[in-house]
Amino acid sequence: MKNDKLINSIKDLGLEENEAKIYLASLSLGPTTVLKLSKISEVKRTTVYELILSLEKKGLIKKEIHGLKTLYSAEHPERLENSLESKRLLLNKILPELEGLYNLKGTESSIKFYSGLSAIKNIYDDLLKDLKIHEFYYAISNIKEWQGLDEDFFLKNHVEKRSKMEVKTKLLFVDSEIAQKRKQTERNFNEEIKILPENSKFHVDLVITPYKLVMFQLYEPLVAIVIENKSMIELQKELFELLWDKSI
Repeated sequence: MKNDKLINSIKDLGLEENEAKIYLASLSLGPTTVLKLSKISEVKRTTVYELILSLEKKGLIKKEIHGLKTLYSAEHPERLENSLESKRLLLNKILPELEGLYNLKGTESSIKFYSGLSAIKNIYDDLLKDLKIHEFYYAISNIKEWQGLDEDFFLKNHVEKRSKMEVKTKLLFVDSEIAQKRKQTERNFNEEIKILPENSKFHVDLVITPYKLVMFQLYEPLVAIVIENKSMIELQKELFELLWDKSI
C-alpha cells in the first residue's frame, strides 16, 4: 500500500502504523476477507487478525457474516472524529482535577496518567507491591466490567494474590450477577463486600490504598490516573468509609 502521507496522518490521530494500513485497506475494499486485507495492506496475515480485534475495539472496523464467510468492513471515517471527541470530553472532565494538582511539589505528591490495558495492569501489580501487612485496600467498582476486561489477570492474578496478603480489603460493587457471586464467596478471598444501590451505574474502578489513589475508566479509551498525595488519599478513604457504613 503506497499512501504514506495518509497513513502518517491517521497515525497522528492515535492509530499504530499497521492499524492505519488495515483501516485504509478496508475503506477501499468494502466488505472483504483477512486474506485480501493482508494483500492490499502488505501486512502479514497472522498479524491482521490481531489488528482487526484492536480496530473493532476502537469502533473502526465491523465484522459481517455472509453464509460461511466472515468479512470485515471499515466503519465510516467520521468514527475517527468520534474517537477524538470522546478523548476531548474525557480530558475536559478530568482537567479541573489535573489543574488542581498541577502545583503539587516535593517527592510526596505526584499525579500520573496512563493509557492502554497493559500499562494499567502494571498499576494493579504495583498496588500490591506497595502494601504491607494489616494495611487497607479499598475499592469502588463496576466489577462486571472490570473483571471482564481480562479475567485471567484481574481475578486469577490480582485478586488471588491480594487474598494471600494480610491486608484489610473492603469492596463496594455496582450490583450485578458477578458482584452477588463474589459477595457469596468473599471469605475465600479474604475480603468484605457490599453492594451499592441499584441506581449506581458508573463505569470506573476506584482504588484507595495508603500510598495511591487510582481511577480507572472501564471503557475505551482505557485510561487511568494515579495520585500519590496523602491529603487526597485520606479524604477519599474517609468518603469511602462513610459510604461503606451506609451500604448494605
